[in-house]
Amino acid sequence: MDGFAAVDFGFAREMLQRGIAALYLVAFVSTLNQFRPLLGERGLLPAPELLEWASTSKARKRMLRPTLFTRIRYTDRRLVALCWASVAVSATLIAGIPQLAPPWVPMICFLLLWVAYMSISSIGQTFYGFGWEMLLLEAGFLAAFLGSRDQPPPTVVIVLFWWLVFRLEFGAGMIKIRGGREWRDLTALTYHHETQPMPGPLSRQAHLLPRWFHKVEVLGNHFAQLVVPFFLFAPILGLFVPDASTGSAAEIAAIVGAVAGVIVILTQTWLVITGNFAWLNWATIVIAFSAIGLPFGAAASPSIPVYWVAITSLVGILYIVLSWPALRNLFAKRQLMNASFNRWQLANAYGAFGTVTKERIEIVVEGTTVADPDAADWREYEFKGKPGDVRRVPRQFAPYHLRLDWLMWFLPLGRSLEDWFTAFLVRLLEADEPTLQMLRHDPFDGERPLWVRAASYRYRFTTREEKRESGAVWVREDRRAVMGPVGLR
Repeated sequence: MDGFAAVDFGFAREMLQRGIAALYLVAFVSTLNQFRPLLGERGLLPAPELLEWASTSKARKRMLRPTLFTRIRYTDRRLVALCWASVAVSATLIAGIPQLAPPWVPMICFLLLWVAYMSISSIGQTFYGFGWEMLLLEAGFLAAFLGSRDQPPPTVVIVLFWWLVFRLEFGAGMIKIRGGREWRDLTALTYHHETQPMPGPLSRQAHLLPRWFHKVEVLGNHFAQLVVPFFLFAPILGLFVPDASTGSAAEIAAIVGAVAGVIVILTQTWLVITGNFAWLNWATIVIAFSAIGLPFGAAASPSIPVYWVAITSLVGILYIVLSWPALRNLFAKRQLMNASFNRWQLANAYGAFGTVTKERIEIVVEGTTVADPDAADWREYEFKGKPGDVRRVPRQFAPYHLRLDWLMWFLPLGRSLEDWFTAFLVRLLEADEPTLQMLRHDPFDGERPLWVRAASYRYRFTTREEKRESGAVWVREDRRAVMGPVGLR
């Protein structure tokens, strides 16, 4: 680092700009495929109804995060147009085209993505209530100020990315250490691989590893999240320590910061391999590249235009002001998880899995075309990601986000069934095509069932012996009625 210019972080900027743009592309494609059946004009929780409610008073309108749809009437067609335009902008950033122009060009591109996705997530209600939504927004905002390829990235923006990784990792670590006892007695990952919201193809193998290995996993997690994040800031020493001919303190500090970034990347890669957490882990990996400075990634010009120094300095000052609540939250007794302290969702608090569920309860939805439900042959609807058929190996979907499947995991954890689930059953009774397209298998091939019902089962992974005998991946047992049978009148 050299004053305002992070001269060794050109490679880091390439990874940040292209990686964050790729995540935005995935997010907008996910929205294209799922928003309309979930939240569109005929969705399970229609966004137009929310917007109409918000328009009745200024107080209600202010309860919404900023969204273009308070100024432009929402329609499904307008949503699709917004998504396709955003996909196009994301693709150009992935290709690196705006980065060839002056720094204000990629800035405008990323800010357009930031505004577009905020407009969507602000009306997404429970289906967009995940911590990685605000993470993507904050990362996109910061990426807007990384500059162009012909000049080094601004030091202040690189440091703000370190601050983002710190809040993400250290916040998650503090949530865990203050949360369930399983994180302190090192048993959390004995359960987690089996009970996580959406297992991946290797989750069962991870679950069957020895208990001592799971304890090492937890210790490694605590080290990566509670110790390592502090070392991300080591390269700042390069601004104050003069270089020597060899083995300078600044070079050592840069290596320490890079090693910290690599540790974060490796631990997040393990989570990618063993689970399906949408783009949470992928985003953390991308952002952690901000800590890796490489001399060969230097820009052609070692200087930054004065106007760009002024703009990025203002961003740094803005973040100093906005970050105080997040910093205080990290050390608060009642730490908030995945919380935003301002309407623009910048300088947020992050965290996940303060407690780990000890058993897996799945809601299974069934239907029948037989008039008498007591004498019916019930057939099961299959979801794309959540466990159902005990012989089906879980698939890898992340960084793509299956929102309906995730909400199905949360459903048995609540005290009562949520409104969207009742609407979902109605759509199944109507054989609504957009709703059925979100599922892996419709047992009635588009025909309307007369009745649907929901039941819960306890799922667990099969042991190696059980797998050899039955070929099944899961064992499900302890069936309990949740709802139904219900039909249309």
